[in-house]
Amino acid sequence: MATSVSRRSVLAAGAGAAVGLTLPGAAAQAGGHSGAGVGFTVNAETLDGGEQVTSLTLATGRLGRVDPASLTTGTFSVHVKATSPVPVAPGDQIFSEYDLDRVVTGVRLDRRGNVVVELEHGEGKAGASTLGYIAGRGRNVRLVLAYTLVQNLAFVVDGRRRVTIQDFVQGRVVNPEVDAFGYRVSGSGMKYRLYSPPERSGRRPLVVWLHGGGEGASLPDNYYDNETTLRANRGALGFATPQAQRIFSGAYVVAPQSTSFWLEDGDRFAPRIMEIIREVVRRNPVDRDRIYVAGCSNGGYMSLKMTTVYPELFAASVPICGVVESLQPGGPTMITDAELRAISTPTWLIASRDDDTVAPGPNTVHAHDLIPGSLVSLYDHVVWNGYQFPGHWSWIYAARNDPSSHGTHLWQWMARQRA
Repeated sequence: MATSVSRRSVLAAGAGAAVGLTLPGAAAQAGGHSGAGVGFTVNAETLDGGEQVTSLTLATGRLGRVDPASLTTGTFSVHVKATSPVPVAPGDQIFSEYDLDRVVTGVRLDRRGNVVVELEHGEGKAGASTLGYIAGRGRNVRLVLAYTLVQNLAFVVDGRRRVTIQDFVQGRVVNPEVDAFGYRVSGSGMKYRLYSPPERSGRRPLVVWLHGGGEGASLPDNYYDNETTLRANRGALGFATPQAQRIFSGAYVVAPQSTSFWLEDGDRFAPRIMEIIREVVRRNPVDRDRIYVAGCSNGGYMSLKMTTVYPELFAASVPICGVVESLQPGGPTMITDAELRAISTPTWLIASRDDDTVAPGPNTVHAHDLIPGSLVSLYDHVVWNGYQFPGHWSWIYAARNDPSSHGTHLWQWMARQRA
């Protein structure tokens, strides 16, 4: 979806023998390779605030040995247009569509001799995000990214040839952390992503990550991409990091994607999530005594819901800024007091006091007061690496293993629990 073709011809620049590489008149297919055009991948990274494009890798290794001294930040110009993959209704808003020049911060060679164009990115930077948010749907969608790359100055190949590439072909978006999760579909049709640890003897724990409301499908638009839950934040990705994998001694991580949003009907979604858990357990060497559930916002609610429906299944539960009371005035309570008092799963709740989406008092604090033996981490604000995020985004702390109690951090606490 985010793969498209970008073509721009430029004149060969500089003196000496210039090599021009030109595509045929017809545009190449998205993600493919055609003619003499040089392809490039779009490299992305999921930051705490969501996925961003950080660089472009040009397949220049086949041209010969590029002299890195001939590469400067002025060698290339980069433009990108990002648009919604689904129609946006009149009067609705989509946040993060853009059409702008990217700032080139560096140009270097990778270990294969390919040119890498580094792009300005970071929390709060415009024009780098791979996701857009459709307000009327309350959904994140993967933007269609069309990158235009122009070479302004020739670079030197094999010590003598001055090369100017005339055509570039955009390839796929590459995010190693996201790509490490395999695509799956359950028997009931619910999509999910699964991270599998390196093979070794013995049974392994399983972490179930339940996404927030913005990462579900939008079936009225026939949009069910199964990836936004890995690109919108580091919730599931955090448990697949080398640090987490060491703590859990290698863990499977599964991220189901709702066909809408968990709060719509927790009773209907609970058995469908359970079906996915059973599939993963049946097909992989999972330790049934070490199955953990965690989730944020909508998923925080759903992690609580799962422990009320399946009280003996999980070794631990981590509801983050989860919904307990109704978000609508006068609406039904999502998790009743009686259900909270009956939860027997070890539970660690997380929220920020400045959360203005899910008020922590009647939700996280109230649940902590009623769930026997539960732990709670309440932050004043959500700040990471000096950047302040919205108060609702307290899942950032869980994804970074920041919460601690009596000297024990969240992931270590989870890993010690047994059902």
